[in-house]
Amino acid sequence: MNVIAKSTTLSPFLRATATAVSNGTLPVAATGKVHKPKIAIPPTVKRALQQTIYQDLLVGPTCISSGIAVSTQVQQRRLAHTDIQWPDFSNYRHDETQDPSSKSKDNAPSRKGFSYLVAAGGSVATVYGAKVLVHDLAGLLSASADVLAMSKVEIKLESIPEGKSAVFKWRGKPLFVRHRSQSEIATEASVDVATLRDPEEDSIRVKDPKWLVVLGVCTHLGCVPIANAGEFGGYYCPCHGSHYDASGRIRKGPAPLNLEVPPYEFTEDNLLVVG
Repeated sequence: MNVIAKSTTLSPFLRATATAVSNGTLPVAATGKVHKPKIAIPPTVKRALQQTIYQDLLVGPTCISSGIAVSTQVQQRRLAHTDIQWPDFSNYRHDETQDPSSKSKDNAPSRKGFSYLVAAGGSVATVYGAKVLVHDLAGLLSASADVLAMSKVEIKLESIPEGKSAVFKWRGKPLFVRHRSQSEIATEASVDVATLRDPEEDSIRVKDPKWLVVLGVCTHLGCVPIANAGEFGGYYCPCHGSHYDASGRIRKGPAPLNLEVPPYEFTEDNLLVVG
């Protein structure tokens, strides 16, 4: 062994393995076994408390520390209510309420009065603005002055002879004004209403039996009938052959309804106002 150690560079290391240090037990025997000292390993520390995060928020976190040279310690910190820092709202409070010693009830009416005044002023301004908006909108959508002037027409009845029908223009539509004779009045009054397509009494269609006022628009397709024509002596529409009597009622042809009677009134004996 020594010969081999001298012949190599490993002799210092091999020589060190040949000697042993006594540990107070058994000397190193010729058996060649080396006894190593045992190192004490501390047991694994496990957390004994099964504590949730919600419990940590209530009672505080649990701190566990352990080590080789440090004894295991379990510390639990409890959060006191005195640790909570309340927010400061002094910047948002009125000056008269900053002092806690003052009676806030004495100042409450003045604060409420100011709030009521602001709310009332805002409400009045809102209502006035809405009124102006509605008024302007109604004026914008309403008819102009020239349209309103055309909404009514005045007719002198003395210019229409008996038995004739005159044509006027009212709201862009032809207007028939007929001066009926006594024979026409008697004929139309004796018609059986049950035989008519659009049953209507002659007395309902006229305010004065001598005057018939109707719109010259055929109720079939909107054509303009011819006055004093047709099989019944009233009005005739040549477009599709609709015949009306002297009361403006449909008697024959495809028209479904009688001629329309517009609103009118007699202001004087010889003046008719339509509209």
